[in-house]
Amino acid sequence: MAIKITDECINCGACEPECPNNAIYDAGAAWRFSDGTGLKGLIDFGEGNTLNAEETQAALSDDIYYIVPDKCTECVGFHDEPQCAAVCPVDCCVDDEDIRETKEELLAKKEWLHLGE
Repeated sequence: MAIKITDECINCGACEPECPNNAIYDAGAAWRFSDGTGLKGLIDFGEGNTLNAEETQAALSDDIYYIVPDKCTECVGFHDEPQCAAVCPVDCCVDDEDIRETKEELLAKKEWLHLGE
Protein backbone atom coordinates (compact mmCIF):
# COMPACT_ATOMS: atom_id res chain seq x y z
CA MET A 1 0.00 0.00 0.00
CA ALA A 2 1.04 3.60 -0.12
CA ILE A 3 0.47 6.58 2.09
CA LYS A 4 -1.66 9.51 0.97
CA ILE A 5 -2.08 13.01 2.31
CA THR A 6 -5.66 14.01 3.01
CA ASP A 7 -7.20 17.42 2.45
CA GLU A 8 -6.78 18.17 6.17
CA CYS A 9 -3.14 18.98 5.28
CA ILE A 10 -2.10 22.41 6.59
CA ASN A 11 0.86 22.60 4.16
CA CYS A 12 3.40 22.78 6.98
CA GLY A 13 5.97 20.76 5.03
CA ALA A 14 7.11 18.64 8.00
CA CYS A 15 6.69 15.43 6.00
CA GLU A 16 8.67 16.31 2.89
CA PRO A 17 12.26 16.07 4.23
CA GLU A 18 11.45 12.85 6.11
CA CYS A 19 10.74 10.75 3.00
CA PRO A 20 13.67 8.47 2.09
CA ASN A 21 12.33 8.10 -1.46
CA ASN A 22 11.65 11.78 -2.10
CA ALA A 23 8.03 10.82 -2.85
CA ILE A 24 6.49 13.88 -1.19
CA TYR A 25 6.09 17.14 -3.07
CA ASP A 26 4.69 20.59 -2.34
CA ALA A 27 1.36 21.57 -3.83
CA GLY A 28 1.72 22.36 -7.52
CA ALA A 29 5.32 21.12 -7.72
CA ALA A 30 6.28 18.88 -10.62
CA TRP A 31 8.09 15.64 -9.82
CA ARG A 32 10.50 13.13 -11.39
CA PHE A 33 11.27 9.48 -10.72
CA SER A 34 14.95 10.46 -10.56
CA ASP A 35 14.37 12.86 -7.63
CA GLY A 36 16.07 11.29 -4.60
CA THR A 37 16.35 7.84 -6.15
CA GLY A 38 18.89 5.87 -8.16
CA LEU A 39 16.67 5.82 -11.24
CA LYS A 40 18.24 7.35 -14.32
CA GLY A 41 17.49 7.31 -18.03
CA LEU A 42 14.83 5.04 -19.48
CA ILE A 43 12.92 3.00 -16.92
CA ASP A 44 10.83 0.00 -17.92
CA PHE A 45 7.47 -0.67 -16.28
CA GLY A 46 6.87 -3.78 -18.41
CA GLU A 47 4.42 -4.48 -21.22
CA GLY A 48 6.13 -1.87 -23.40
CA ASN A 49 5.62 0.98 -20.93
CA THR A 50 8.75 3.07 -20.52
CA LEU A 51 9.51 6.53 -19.21
CA ASN A 52 12.57 8.72 -18.85
CA ALA A 53 13.31 8.96 -15.11
CA GLU A 54 14.41 12.59 -15.53
CA GLU A 55 11.19 13.57 -17.34
CA THR A 56 9.11 16.07 -15.39
CA GLN A 57 5.70 14.78 -14.32
CA ALA A 58 2.69 16.97 -13.55
CA ALA A 59 1.84 17.71 -9.93
CA LEU A 60 -0.72 15.34 -8.40
CA SER A 61 -2.22 18.16 -6.32
CA ASP A 62 -2.32 21.91 -6.68
CA ASP A 63 -3.77 22.47 -3.21
CA ILE A 64 -1.83 20.39 -0.67
CA TYR A 65 1.37 18.41 -0.34
CA TYR A 66 1.08 15.07 -2.12
CA ILE A 67 2.77 11.66 -2.22
CA VAL A 68 3.65 9.94 -5.50
CA PRO A 69 2.33 6.38 -4.97
CA ASP A 70 4.87 4.84 -7.37
CA LYS A 71 7.68 6.19 -5.16
CA CYS A 72 6.13 5.46 -1.74
CA THR A 73 7.39 2.38 0.11
CA GLU A 74 5.82 3.31 3.47
CA CYS A 75 9.47 3.60 4.61
CA VAL A 76 9.78 -0.23 4.51
CA GLY A 77 13.47 -1.07 4.46
CA PHE A 78 14.36 2.31 5.97
CA HIS A 79 12.29 2.78 9.15
CA ASP A 80 9.81 0.88 11.33
CA GLU A 81 6.95 3.22 10.41
CA PRO A 82 6.12 5.78 7.71
CA GLN A 83 8.06 8.88 8.70
CA CYS A 84 5.57 11.28 7.11
CA ALA A 85 2.83 9.99 9.39
CA ALA A 86 5.14 10.07 12.41
CA VAL A 87 5.88 13.80 12.02
CA CYS A 88 2.53 15.06 10.71
CA PRO A 89 1.02 17.45 13.27
CA VAL A 90 -2.55 16.94 12.00
CA ASP A 91 -2.44 13.19 11.24
CA CYS A 92 -3.27 13.61 7.56
CA CYS A 93 -0.68 11.11 6.25
CA VAL A 94 -2.76 7.94 6.17
CA ASP A 95 -2.93 4.57 4.40
CA ASP A 96 -4.18 4.83 0.84
CA GLU A 97 -6.93 2.22 0.77
CA ASP A 98 -6.82 2.16 -3.04
CA ILE A 99 -3.20 0.99 -3.20
CA ARG A 100 -2.35 -2.25 -1.40
CA GLU A 101 1.16 -3.75 -1.48
CA THR A 102 2.74 -6.48 0.60
CA LYS A 103 5.92 -5.96 2.60
CA GLU A 104 7.77 -7.97 -0.07
CA GLU A 105 6.39 -5.74 -2.83
CA LEU A 106 7.39 -2.61 -0.89
CA LEU A 107 10.92 -3.97 -0.36
CA ALA A 108 11.18 -4.77 -4.08
CA LYS A 109 10.02 -1.22 -4.91
CA LYS A 110 12.65 0.19 -2.54
CA GLU A 111 15.36 -1.86 -4.25
CA TRP A 112 14.13 -0.74 -7.70
CA LEU A 113 14.01 2.93 -6.68
CA HIS A 114 17.51 2.89 -5.23
CA LEU A 115 19.24 0.54 -7.67
CA GLY A 116 22.61 1.95 -8.61
CA GLU A 117 23.01 4.22 -5.60
